[in-house]
Amino acid sequence: MNQLVERFIRYAKIDTQSDEHSTTCPSTNKQFNLAKVLKDELEQMDYIKTEFDENGYLYATIPSNIKEKVPTIAFIAHLDTSPDMSAENVRPIVIKDYSGKDIILDLENNIVLSPSDFPELKKYVGQDLITTDGKTLLGADDKAGIAEIMQMAEILTDNPEIKHGVIKIAFTPDEEIGKGANLFDVKKFGADFAYTIDGGGIGELEYENFNAAHAKFTVKGKNVHPGEAKNKMVNATLILNRVIGSLPISETPRYTEGYQGFFHVLEFSGNVEYSQAEMLIRDHDFDKFNQKKKRIGELVSDLNKEYGSNYITLEITDQYYNMKKMIEPHYHIVEKAKKAMELVGVKPLIKPIRGGTDGARLSYMGLPTPNIFSGGHNYHSRFEYIPVQSMEKAVETILKIVELYSKEIKK
Repeated sequence: MNQLVERFIRYAKIDTQSDEHSTTCPSTNKQFNLAKVLKDELEQMDYIKTEFDENGYLYATIPSNIKEKVPTIAFIAHLDTSPDMSAENVRPIVIKDYSGKDIILDLENNIVLSPSDFPELKKYVGQDLITTDGKTLLGADDKAGIAEIMQMAEILTDNPEIKHGVIKIAFTPDEEIGKGANLFDVKKFGADFAYTIDGGGIGELEYENFNAAHAKFTVKGKNVHPGEAKNKMVNATLILNRVIGSLPISETPRYTEGYQGFFHVLEFSGNVEYSQAEMLIRDHDFDKFNQKKKRIGELVSDLNKEYGSNYITLEITDQYYNMKKMIEPHYHIVEKAKKAMELVGVKPLIKPIRGGTDGARLSYMGLPTPNIFSGGHNYHSRFEYIPVQSMEKAVETILKIVELYSKEIKK
């Protein structure tokens, strides 16, 4: 088993699932377990200095080995895995020379990774895949990114003939719950720009993401005997259902792609007297994003007027914004990543992120941070997999970016 694969599997077996309901940072103490492993491994590499804080942020510096002053580049990945799917007892499976046929992950429960469901599998015939055993997620999001950055660090420290400027590394907690940049110290970090290694399939290069908001609806109804309810009962569940039912089905995740935004109902629960729901609002276009929020507000306002009282309360919280605005003035970092991919034989696929990334918030905090592929597919699910050859190309891409910027003398 090659070193990169061994490294990734070792990290994947460490449960680092975050908790969206927690108020601590990190949201789960188990994220410290992986961070401590990474800290120890980094400190065993020559020259690397680390800093690990009480909030679970691990920073590292690889010093320059050239006299010229060149840009300080950073590479960032996140420690946590999604709270949407179990990350306990992850058992990665390596499938050599994939045949293109169905992969039985869990025979007992008939869990099958099939190209009929996931046609992109056909692109990896003849390659080596790492899959789940059908019971948990794999955690390539973002332990593949971590493994690739760690592999880069070891290659650079073991091969001083590879010339480079100062390289910064950061591993952050709680990206999956939108808090990965909350306590990131951009000024102290000291990078000129960064790349998150947190994308999907080979070649992905992203500098646009959704504008994002979270909406919480609370309805307090009024319950009376249904036989005597005329003009008296206020059914909280039915009111909330009217709000959600008023939204176009065509603007939900199942029916959208590319630059199309959506409304996504996360949770819905309640009874006659009390109901609540949580919803995500997403759009790449800032004006359309604001229009979506306005539409929700107007629906709630109209229903409150109809019922003659403020039965419904709505809280909308902006989560992050499209980083395109902050990346475009520094577009050379996108061009450099594109060139690096081409030089290592990877076809760049520049596309918008249909989600978020630490890089979005970091870009607004003064650290321009586009996103590069780590190689995985079907994140957050038992059908997650990653081709080994895609991981290897991610490492080559990172090293090539380092090489290209080692020749960019700062003025």
